[in-house]
Amino acid sequence: MKQFKNSVLALFLVVSGLANSSENIALDLTKDMTQVGQTARMTYLFWDVYDIRLYSPSGRYEPFEPFVLQLTYLRDLDGQEIAKRSLEEMQKQGFNDAALGEVWLEKMKAIFPDVSENYSLYGVRDVKGATRFYDSEKFLGEITDQSFTKWFFDIWLSEKTTEPKMRLKLLGEK
Repeated sequence: MKQFKNSVLALFLVVSGLANSSENIALDLTKDMTQVGQTARMTYLFWDVYDIRLYSPSGRYEPFEPFVLQLTYLRDLDGQEIAKRSLEEMQKQGFNDAALGEVWLEKMKAIFPDVSENYSLYGVRDVKGATRFYDSEKFLGEITDQSFTKWFFDIWLSEKTTEPKMRLKLLGEK
């Protein structure tokens, strides 16, 4: 009887999609998407930090349409530091609301895990303008503020980015 219950539970998990392998979820995030541009690599001084890819339904970057940004880390990094660095990069773009920045920072700290080599983190801009975060196995969290979505993705996709060559590569303009 116990084996039957376990089989029923396993069947339920497969049917409900809760038992996806890590590869399947990652593929689902970009399933109906086309990579925009090329894979770019973020290097800081002489350290390779992550590879980044941009996907969209049309194969073109449309800032107010859904897209997926995939970062695959090439080294171990602390999630709290990733959150802090993300806010710093938003501020370099021109974001200057200190109180709202603290709210966003706390939300990012709660969402971003510590990462290791070959760990992929996905930022998804959904149809409502919210930002949803996933790793290759599960949903990590969401920030529904459309202003956050704009500033967060502008880290890589704005003309004001601190990494203009990376942006051009992501957008297929280089």
